[in-house]
Formats: sequence, structure tokens, C-alpha cells
Amino acid sequence: MADNKKKLSGVFAPVVTPFHSDELALDDLRFNLQKLKQTELAGYLALGSNGEFRSLTEKEQVQILEVFAEEKDDKVVMIGTGCESTKQTIEKSKIVCEMGFDYVSVLSPCYFAKQIDGNVLKSHFERIADSIDIPVLLYNAPGFTGGMRIPANTIVELSKHPNIAGMKDSSPEGPAKLLSCIDPNEDFHVLSGSANFFYPCLHLGIHGGVVSLANALPDPCCELYRLFQRGKFDQARTLHFKLSRLNQAVSGKWGVAGVKAAMDVMGFKGGQPRGPLSAVASEAVEKIKQQIVNEGFIS
Repeated sequence: MADNKKKLSGVFAPVVTPFHSDELALDDLRFNLQKLKQTELAGYLALGSNGEFRSLTEKEQVQILEVFAEEKDDKVVMIGTGCESTKQTIEKSKIVCEMGFDYVSVLSPCYFAKQIDGNVLKSHFERIADSIDIPVLLYNAPGFTGGMRIPANTIVELSKHPNIAGMKDSSPEGPAKLLSCIDPNEDFHVLSGSANFFYPCLHLGIHGGVVSLANALPDPCCELYRLFQRGKFDQARTLHFKLSRLNQAVSGKWGVAGVKAAMDVMGFKGGQPRGPLSAVASEAVEKIKQQIVNEGFIS
């Protein structure tokens, strides 16, 4: 229990996948990981929504995982393995186990939404958790599953499973309501999925967050967590508002393309999103840069 709590505490970056002309830019990914490795980030989420995993072939996904395996250092690494079928998710998760990563993060299936209810999801996640040797993290992201949410009572039931360690919650309302339902004695740890509500949820008892802005500004994101840990709540609140406003101007407005543009501004190699997504136009990049300046993160 203590090990999961410790490993799932702090700030995690949902690492982007750089592309050049729609082709994987693995050297750029390695460059970013080597820079992120020098920060106080607790770890990474690979092959998540910011990683554009739906736009990658299976071969490309393995190539990306090989880079993470080589560059992980002492960071905790979660890998997105969610597929539409339980069987395929298990097979993908077993590859992740063999490569020595820490957790699998499983996005809910949603294509056959009318046939997927809480019982179906419960069986799906339990079969995965029973089949692999590393812990499972549920991923509740209705913005990427056509509005489908994992029902709260299903999450409560799954929180009792010995190999389900927690959940990343990226729903618009955030984890606040869910936290009131989870037995604090369970080894189940909720991660905030947005900079918008990461800091408020720290006060409600979460221990970590997967924050897209950490790709471009890992140090301020980690500073927010550090200020909270030290009880410097006035400073933390001020920093939270800065990061939240910036998050709205970057990820909130432009999605992964905005995150990549902010990365380029901050000296990382974000590159372009893969089609059909478009890169942020140059004038919008300037607005993102100006917002970063306005919030005091660069001069």
C-alpha cells in the first residue's frame, strides 16, 4: 500500500509523441525525456491522449516504449494500454510488463457504448488486472470516450481489487466527488488529470497529478506540488492560478497541438501533431508565448 502511494505521488507528464511530416521523431522524444529526467517530475505517462496513441501503429508504439525503457532512469512510468477488446488490452499490457514498466493505464472501451455499462466495465478491468503482474490504473476520460464515464459505484467496487492501484480522472468535474466515495483504507490512489483542478484536489487528499502542462513547464508544476507539501498555501494558490490560466490558453484551447507549441517555446521538441490534427498557426504560437511571459514563467 505504501509503495503505491509513494510511487503515485507528485507530478507526472503525459509525454507527447513528436512527429516530423507525420513520421515518428524518436530522437526528439529521447531529447525531451533526457530534459525531463533532470526535473523533479515523479514520472511519465506514455501512450496517453497527449501521446496521440490512437494515431500510432502497434509497431510505432513498441518503438516508443523502447525509448522510454532506455530513458526512464528512476522515474515511475505508466503506459496507456487501453484497447476496445479486453483480449487486446491484456496482450498489450503483458508487453508492458515484460519491458519492466510500473503501471498500465487503461482507458475505457467505448465503441459499443450502448452495450457497455458498469458491470461490463467492471468485468473488463478485473480481467485485465487478474492477467498481469503490474498494477492497473483506470483512466476516466469522457472527453476521449464519447462522454462515457466509469460509474462511481463501479470505481468503488474496482478500488477493492488487489491489483488495481488507482485511477487517472480527466473528467471535467475532476476527482472531487469520487474522493468522497473511496474508502481511504483501500490501496487505491486517484490522480488528477488536469492542471485546472490539480491543486484544489491536493487539499481533498489526492497525492499526484498527470498534468499536460508538465511537458512544457515541468519545474513550475513541480513547484506547485512542493509548495503544497510545505504548507505554503498562499504561494501555491497564486501559482495554481497562473498555471490554470496558462493551461486554458494552451491545452484547453488547442489540445495536444497547443502543448507541443508551448514545448517548442520552452526549449523542448514538441513538433507537429499527426494528421488529421493541425499544428498551431504561427500567430497563435506567439499568443501562447506571450501568455507564458504574462504569467511570469519566461521574460
